[in-house]
Amino acid sequence: MKKFILLAIFIIAFNTPYFAQDLSIGKFSGQVFADYFYNISRDANFSNFDNIALEGPKGFNGFVLRRAALNYDQNISEKFSARFRLEADSKSNTSNNKIGVFVKDASLKWKNIFSGSDLILGIQPTPSFEVSEKYWGYRSVEKTIQDLRGFVPSRDFGISLKGKLSESGNVNYSLMFGNNSANSPETDKYKRYYASIDFQPVNKFIIALTGDFKSRAEVEYPNNSGEKYSHNTILGSLFLGYSEKNLYSFGVEGVFQLNQNDVIVGGNLDPEIKDVNALGISAFGSYWFSETFSALIRYDYLDPNMDEVFKGDSRNFFIAGVDFKVDKNISIIPNVVVETYENLADGTSLDASVTGRVTLYYNF
Repeated sequence: MKKFILLAIFIIAFNTPYFAQDLSIGKFSGQVFADYFYNISRDANFSNFDNIALEGPKGFNGFVLRRAALNYDQNISEKFSARFRLEADSKSNTSNNKIGVFVKDASLKWKNIFSGSDLILGIQPTPSFEVSEKYWGYRSVEKTIQDLRGFVPSRDFGISLKGKLSESGNVNYSLMFGNNSANSPETDKYKRYYASIDFQPVNKFIIALTGDFKSRAEVEYPNNSGEKYSHNTILGSLFLGYSEKNLYSFGVEGVFQLNQNDVIVGGNLDPEIKDVNALGISAFGSYWFSETFSALIRYDYLDPNMDEVFKGDSRNFFIAGVDFKVDKNISIIPNVVVETYENLADGTSLDASVTGRVTLYYNF
């Protein structure tokens, strides 16, 4: 209890106007996403297939903390700044099954290392969906498709170079070399290489292209012949967005992922090595009817393996909700999430998953 009181005093003290006048002291901020959810519908076979978006059986309900983040940002000098971020959620549990805290960001930025570009070292956001997440605008309700379906981690430990390619700022780029271990310690020699570019050909409209190459260990199969095969992952995405601040935002994102020599088909008598090609498509929109009320809608399609050999793994994902902004930094967002599924290979159909939620979002 004493440690908590001291921490609270420290945070309050260093956010007073007196201390804020000194840029070297830095600034604390934070955000929280929390839900009350109720699983309205689930198929009896729900537990037999993967689902990272909707969890738990029919009737399961309760309060859940999806994010509680505390940020500390400091301008060390005119050339350098630092960010440190701690985060907790209901899935990051400790060994005794309590809500755990982990390091989300720990980075140093060398500002304007050369004209128009910054160098960033440490645990930091990956560039793959920064633009689409900004246009979606409702990370508090759900992750964007690349993040939600595990195409790309939201963070990586590495080094990045990002900046603008035009004086107007209409063309921007990002390059990153990372561990590909997200927020976990590195365990192997294989790395991930990221790149993105976005540009605004006309006012309010943006095009973003992203891609990455994930190196993985070669694989030796199927008949112990000693022959090895490439086993890397290549990903590319395209995002189109159109928005006007405080009025509307629309976006469409497509992502394609190639996993080289990732699966064996045909059985032991006639094995065949195949690539796994995954496809994701997301379309969303939101509209502000007033300063305090908006509506949002989104549709995702996911096929984790496009090969006709694999059936029953594609799905459709819908979100609809309304945002009541009860304060400048506080929103209450009733929303419903629906997911429907392709019939299984044997023809079995699956009932849709339906979850109702009331999401609380606030930042400070």
